[in-house]
Amino acid sequence: MGVKIRKSKQRNRILEVLQSSRNHVTANWIYDELRPEFPSVSLGNVYRNLNILVDQGLVNRLGFGSNVDLYEAVREPHYHFVCDRCGAVEDVRVPEDLQHRVESRISRDYGHVVTSKSVEFHGICRACRADGVTM
Repeated sequence: MGVKIRKSKQRNRILEVLQSSRNHVTANWIYDELRPEFPSVSLGNVYRNLNILVDQGLVNRLGFGSNVDLYEAVREPHYHFVCDRCGAVEDVRVPEDLQHRVESRISRDYGHVVTSKSVEFHGICRACRADGVTM
């Protein structure tokens, strides 16, 4: 039997903040959002609560190979595009039938069972391309 996690107003508020944001945000950003409502909150407390939410499957932690993790509330399945120039992260929707076909091929061709996935595309975003960046 697992350890029982007590309910927490701060943790609930962190989840609400993430659910209301369509952006991929840092723990520092969440900390800044919570400070007016919870003046005694610490950055360590934010990280501990984020870890619990990740463990509970309510929040995704996205590393993208950088030293700063980004967080998002769990939503419908989607992929990510990461700009190699400015670091912007954007959700990318892929039709469900295509996702299902890829997972079916993995199962059929390799004998694996897909239980979760994290797909990220890298390149140059639309804004950087408008600035004339090609690579």
